[in-house]
Amino acid sequence: MEAKLNELKQRLYEVADLNSAGSVLHWDMSTYMPPGGAPARGRALATLGRLSHEKFTAPEVGHLLDALRPYEESLPYDHDDAALIRVTRRDYEREVKVPADLVSRIGEHTAMLYNKWTEARPANDFAGLAADLEETRQLSIALAECFPGYTHIADPLIGFSDYGMTAETVRAVFAELRQQLVPIVRAINAQPEIDDSALHQHYPEGQQLGFGLDVIRDYGYDFNRGRQDKTHHPFMTRFAWGDCRITTRVKEDDLGDALFSTLHEAGHAMYEQGTAEAYDGTPLGGGTSAGIHESQSRTWENQVGRSRGFWQHYYPALQAVFPEQLGSVSEHAFYRAINKVKPSLIRTDADEVTYNLHVMIRFDLELQLLEGTLAVKDLPEAWNARYQSDLGVVAPDNRDGVLQDVHWYGGLIGGAFQGYTLGNLFAAQFFEAAQQAHPAIPAEIGQGKFGTLHGWLQDNIYQHGSKFTAAELVQRVTGGPLRVDPLIAYIKAKYGEIYAL
Repeated sequence: MEAKLNELKQRLYEVADLNSAGSVLHWDMSTYMPPGGAPARGRALATLGRLSHEKFTAPEVGHLLDALRPYEESLPYDHDDAALIRVTRRDYEREVKVPADLVSRIGEHTAMLYNKWTEARPANDFAGLAADLEETRQLSIALAECFPGYTHIADPLIGFSDYGMTAETVRAVFAELRQQLVPIVRAINAQPEIDDSALHQHYPEGQQLGFGLDVIRDYGYDFNRGRQDKTHHPFMTRFAWGDCRITTRVKEDDLGDALFSTLHEAGHAMYEQGTAEAYDGTPLGGGTSAGIHESQSRTWENQVGRSRGFWQHYYPALQAVFPEQLGSVSEHAFYRAINKVKPSLIRTDADEVTYNLHVMIRFDLELQLLEGTLAVKDLPEAWNARYQSDLGVVAPDNRDGVLQDVHWYGGLIGGAFQGYTLGNLFAAQFFEAAQQAHPAIPAEIGQGKFGTLHGWLQDNIYQHGSKFTAAELVQRVTGGPLRVDPLIAYIKAKYGEIYAL
């Protein structure tokens, strides 16, 4: 059994190496690649995707998994070897159903469309992408249809990102959350608007980036195993345990954009850096689901980075970096400005209270696209109608409307957006559990000390990688299933104080 397990691991390492090479090419495409490299890059990514898929779904891998089943069943469920075999089998049984040529087509198409999107969004040219987006829709459906027996066509795509979740379960969670969120939004909208003009002065790029890097270094982001670069749409990527990189974007008239993107992506990267090194190169090495991953980025961006205690510590340093812009702005006024609640157009800029409404709009629209009840050509109109009805705002153009998120233009339609709201829910539930275990965490954040929180996350979430599913992890860590209540309680406490509700 030891020999068979070692052979399985060697095969998995080869697959991981190919995936890592593809990730490097994706990272370069999103940061430094000249536009002229797009066609060749698409072919290269398609080739690597096909080779990785073929190696992982080779019959020999299936034979090894069958041979290792008695060994797996002889071990405790949480034993590392049992988890490796179990998770690899789950992934293998999924991937073996997908033809290699479909993997290749998806890889080449999404790389091509991403590069077109980087030019089409600034040009406000949705029409120029519509035919390509229709092909993305067809490829998404083709992938879903590799898994017959689903209740909703989006179920397999949701399962790729958030294993165990379906369209029905996500809708139920969203309905409960929406029911409690909407009255809070209405109550806040009835209050006087907070002045956030201090955030929209001229803030030079270099100083913005420098301050953000200092903060995430304090958080615990390991720069010996990571770096930050600029991109169109911020993201984190893991090449290996020793190389987990982040990106951000900078607006010199918006102090919050780069800063909170940096804190957000660092949260993703710290999760990846915290996985057990022994899992590297296997399906256990990496975050277990989109929702759990997002919980870590939102924890460090919001529960920590937008907290009063955080700014009691860091605001004097920020004022020292930008004395002309912030010298006459009080800490209290700044705290209120970064937590201003106002229905807005851009998801990534949205406040904590309205953010999840943005996600629900996207989730509903992509379900309609997959069902065939919404045509791609009608997507901008449907988008604007939902923003008008749900948030009371309408984008002046498609650039800040249907073109704003990269997901449909750099990936598939279906399976990506629900993780953002699931992540907010997991984040609140985990943070509640962390404070119950260590009541001093808020006070320590107020002193710029993050070791206790980071250590708790490391012990309870990070180190496990993909060893446990999201449902198993939240049960282990908090003693129960995913709940809406912790997020609602957090929002009511924080924003009830800010808005004197």
